[in-house]
Formats: sequence, structure tokens, C-alpha cells
Amino acid sequence: MKNKFIKYSLLLFVIAAVSSCAKKLDLFPQNDLTPEKAYSTAAGYKSVLAKIYGTMATSGNAGPAGAPDISGNLDEGSQIPFIRMFFNCQELPTDEAVVAWNDQTIKDFHNLTWSAGDPFLKGLYARPVYNVTLINEYLRECTDAKLADRGITGVEADNIKKSVAEVRFLRAFNYWVMMDIFGKSTFVTEADAIGATLPREINRADLFAYIESELLAIDADLAPVKTIEYGRVDQGAAWALLARMYLNAEVYIGAPKYTEAVTYAAKVIGGGYSLYSSYPGLFMADNDKATNEFIYAINCDGVKTTGYGNTTFFVHCAAGDDASEYGVSGGWYGYRATSALVTKFADRTGSTDRRALFTTSRFGTSDDQLRIDDIGDFNDGPHVKKYVNLRSDGLPTTDASGTFADVDFPVFRLAEMYLIYAEAVLRGGSGGSRTTALGYINQLRQRAYGTTSSGQVNDTELSLDFILDERARELYWEGHRRTDLIRYGLLTTGTYLWPWKGGVASGTAKSDIYNLFAIPASNIVANPNLTQNPGY
Repeated sequence: MKNKFIKYSLLLFVIAAVSSCAKKLDLFPQNDLTPEKAYSTAAGYKSVLAKIYGTMATSGNAGPAGAPDISGNLDEGSQIPFIRMFFNCQELPTDEAVVAWNDQTIKDFHNLTWSAGDPFLKGLYARPVYNVTLINEYLRECTDAKLADRGITGVEADNIKKSVAEVRFLRAFNYWVMMDIFGKSTFVTEADAIGATLPREINRADLFAYIESELLAIDADLAPVKTIEYGRVDQGAAWALLARMYLNAEVYIGAPKYTEAVTYAAKVIGGGYSLYSSYPGLFMADNDKATNEFIYAINCDGVKTTGYGNTTFFVHCAAGDDASEYGVSGGWYGYRATSALVTKFADRTGSTDRRALFTTSRFGTSDDQLRIDDIGDFNDGPHVKKYVNLRSDGLPTTDASGTFADVDFPVFRLAEMYLIYAEAVLRGGSGGSRTTALGYINQLRQRAYGTTSSGQVNDTELSLDFILDERARELYWEGHRRTDLIRYGLLTTGTYLWPWKGGVASGTAKSDIYNLFAIPASNIVANPNLTQNPGY
């Protein structure tokens, strides 16, 4: 199979190419083209499309370092890549993750003490805005007039037009990240003239309405569920994002939309997906086999998407001296969990509930052995062994050096939809049933326990608190926990404390301002249209 790859400059950004014959959306740079040539052929359009997808997995086009998408005194490995920064914001402030490192302000995340000057937040704010800018330019070049002017007709023109819905979804997703994490965003679409004025700010309610309208508008134009190549988005991805948004609507806009959450979770569930047979297999190097469960996954490849900010980060950061068990050449001695996550499993060894993927030199049956006495000592507390760069079939991974991982990152998977359906029903959403919700939860537990009897729960056990704990057991380290705790009113309050919450060993309540992240001060200085979140 011969791959043809192109690299070119567009609006000072470096663009990567896509393989037209692979089952996955492959990326790898070669050859330079000028901006004038970028859209001169259908192949050029597909190259830009590949870059748009690739911005979710890579920091730039020169591998792990050397040509970052985003400049501004940011570390390319830790402060520019989407997956790593999204993880830091969604997991580190919670009971699911702590970090041993002293890199700049990284410990402020679990301490719930970040500020508007945080360099990690500067990088995360910049990444979605960069992605949206790239998408807007692509959309401007996809008009009928421009395609005709370039002599692109027939099937090639049709394929480009079909991709418009895909990139509009990716733009909506990037804006969802901004809405969830920052509560508002710099706002630009393809209708805005380039450089005419400074971008305006959009508030949370208006951004919610915009994302919702975009997802509904592109529904008919997206490929039907499971009819497009793996790694690209279809109708299922749009339904899944709507279900997730509607579940959190009371936080986002102050109005519940649980009925809508039930509706769209049910649409995904009825779309032909099924649970992958192995829970650990969902996070291994050949997890692209889980196409029946993955609704949208960010493709990561040890050769084509090299970098330290995609799932390569997940594998290395959780490993220490036992790096070989994670399928990598060396551990980074960085991230682990708190006992509050581990003790949510009745059996933390993984021998019954196979989702309990933990290992540590101090691990044992006593809760004392899960305690973190020194946040800076990687050996203190439970280690997470969820993402491993090993294949379930025993075949070698793509990077023989063991540096870069092949593990794809699941953005949406069927299990989340089961959990959304159940929670939305319990919160009063209509159009679903408690019996069906219980059935979905027990399907998850059947996979986890491997039998139809062990681990099953009955109707009296099905409660909102149970759902929250089940989401932790099923979805930990996938970028959900902060949003979940906010929805339950638990992230900053004293109602639920976990080890080292707020920087205190026994945990402490923090100000509600930390339910949102600060808008980077440098962005506000550069654009007076932006405003700071309350309390910063």
C-alpha cells in the first residue's frame, strides 16, 4: 500500500497529509507547497482535512518538537497538544489524578489554585482557537465558486463538499471544549473577514446555542453511522456531542435538557454500536479494533503522529520502573490516582471488575497503602495502568524504540451513552425508562465482570450517586471527571473531599470560581474584546 503525503504552509500554519488508502486517517509530513497551491487540487483539500483532524493528536508537523502549530513561549510537548492539555484540565483537578512533577504551575491544577497567568491554560486556550481558525479557512475555500474556478468537479468536488459537515462538527467540538473549560470563547466563523477586526467574545449561553444549531444543521450532511473511514466523524459523533451537552445543560445555560439527553443518547445507542468485548482492550495499541464501540476516536500512531502530548503521554506519565509493562522504553514517574478513585472498586485488583487497572509498589488490600504522604513522590499512592502501548494480539507496535504510542484516544464511546441515558432518566428526562437504563448499566458491568451474574445491580441500587461512581469506574482518565463533579456540585464544595483536594492532604473546599478556568491574561491584553471570569 503506497501512501501519498503532502505538507504545505497555510496562513503560516504547517499542514499534514492523509493517506487515501488506509483504514485510519494517517498523517505524515513531506514536501512543501505554497499557500497558492494548497487548494489548487482535490489532493490539496484532502491534505488540509487531514491537518484539521491531526490538530487533535499532534503539536506540529516536525514530530515531537521543532515546528509547533502555536508559538508564544510554550513548551511544545506539554502546553500545546490538545489531548494532554485537555486531560490536565479535566482530570488533574479531581480525585482521579495527581502529578508528582514540579513543572511550572502543573500542581496548581489538583490544588485548585490556578491563575490567569498559568502557561498551561494559555496553551489550552490557544489550541481550540487555532483549530477553529484552520477550519474557518477550509470552509471559505469550499464554496461552489472556488471549486469551479479551480476546475475541481465531479466526485472530487462532491467529496470536498461532504467534508464540510465533518469540519463543522470539529469546529463545534472545539467550541464545546472552550464552553466547558472556560465558560466562553473567542468567537470567529468563516463569515468573519480575516484581520478586519479583533474577534469578539461569545458567552456560554450563546455558545451553547451556536454549537447546538451547528450540530443540528449538519446532521443530514454527515455520513450515516459507521459508513466512513475510522477516525473521521459521522452522524453518531454529532448525536454523542449533543447528548453530552444536554446532560450538562443545567450547568451551561441554567436550564435542564435531560429529555433531549435521553433522546440523543438513545439515537446513538440505536445506531448500530455495540460494546467491545474487552475493557482493557479499549486502551491498548490495537484499540482501533473497537470500532463498534468507538463513536469518534483521535488516531494516534507511533510513527505518523509522534509527539509527547497524545496518548504517548498517557502511557509514559503513568509508568515508572515498570515501563516495560506499559509497552514503552521508559517511565516518566509523573501521574497517578488518589485512593478516592481506587476505593470505588469493590475489588481493586482487577480480578473481578476488570476495569480496575491499577498497579503500584505500595499496592495492597489496606487503604493505608493507597495513601499519598508526599504528592511529589511518584511511589506514593496508586498507579494507573489503563493505557498501555501493547497489542492484544501480541504483535509489535509501530515504533520499535518504544517511545511513541499507537493507542487511539476515545472521545466518544458507547459506554458513555449508556451512562448518559441512565443519568438523564434518573434526573427526570422523558422518553426513556428506568428499566432500560438499568439494563444498560448491567451491560457495562457484565463486560467488566465477565459474567451475567457477578456485578449486576438491581433497581434499588440505581441512583444518581451510583451513576456518578459508575462513571468514575468506567470512564476514568478519559476526560470526563471535572465536568461530572461540577454537574453534581462536588468539584469545589466541601460535600466531597478527596486526598490533596485544594492542596491539603485530607482535602478542603475551594472557591466556586474554580468551576471555570481563568481566561489567560495575555489573551485579554491582546484582545480587549475578551473579559475575565469572575474571581480571577
